[in-house]
Amino acid sequence: MGGQWPSTGARKLRDALSLWQVPTEVEAFATELFDGLPPRYDGLAEVLSFGQNRRWRAELVRHIEAPSGGLVLDVATGPGGVAVALRRGTGAAVVGLDLTYEMLRKASKRLGEGSGVHLVQASGTRLPFPDCSFDAVSFTYLLRYVSDPAQALTELVRVLRPGGTIASLEFAVPGGPLRWPVWWVYTRLLLPAWGSALGGREWWRVGRFLGPDISRHYRRFPVQWQLRAWTAAGLDQVEHRIMSQGAGVVMWARKRGGAV
Repeated sequence: MGGQWPSTGARKLRDALSLWQVPTEVEAFATELFDGLPPRYDGLAEVLSFGQNRRWRAELVRHIEAPSGGLVLDVATGPGGVAVALRRGTGAAVVGLDLTYEMLRKASKRLGEGSGVHLVQASGTRLPFPDCSFDAVSFTYLLRYVSDPAQALTELVRVLRPGGTIASLEFAVPGGPLRWPVWWVYTRLLLPAWGSALGGREWWRVGRFLGPDISRHYRRFPVQWQLRAWTAAGLDQVEHRIMSQGAGVVMWARKRGGAV
């Protein structure tokens, strides 16, 4: 499905791929929630984020380092937007992994043959790759859809080579007496309404779900918790950037051990 494996290490990685795993309850919910979104995902994601999604992705890609001819893993790749940007930005081959088949089908149509991006359907918490397989790892909007974010980080770091870079993009919750109320009104009221008007029932459901879910997640796992979890998972030089008045956060780090 889309792209080709790089010549170096291709057989080792290809042979390591498992058949589709039985999803957990959380994964099954995420799959069902997003299954109907792919046809208009890219365009509506930009419209409903006022173009901020594109800025956040560019910031993520900026912190990924991989040699030309290397290999990058993009987890929760969706329709492949980040994977394409990683391919262009690094020259490395990219493995785009996602839980949802319909998202990968959209990505496959976008990529075509010879894109340098290979698509895999699997869970981001049970990666079908050997240890230290990738020069870099990225993941986008993932941690709210796993039952144990700390374990998920450990699994992502497992497949990263020592010294390799990792970066993520997640929604966040703005603070302050003005920014938080504006964000609350948008995520609770306007986002579901505009999602419904522009994308139909599927986008209404996602719009209605996102705001409360983001708030719940950050009550349990605030940014400072995430920074500590990244360090505990085996990462050094952990940094982050809060973007768009607090609505998004990009994190990046480097795996311990290995030359920098």
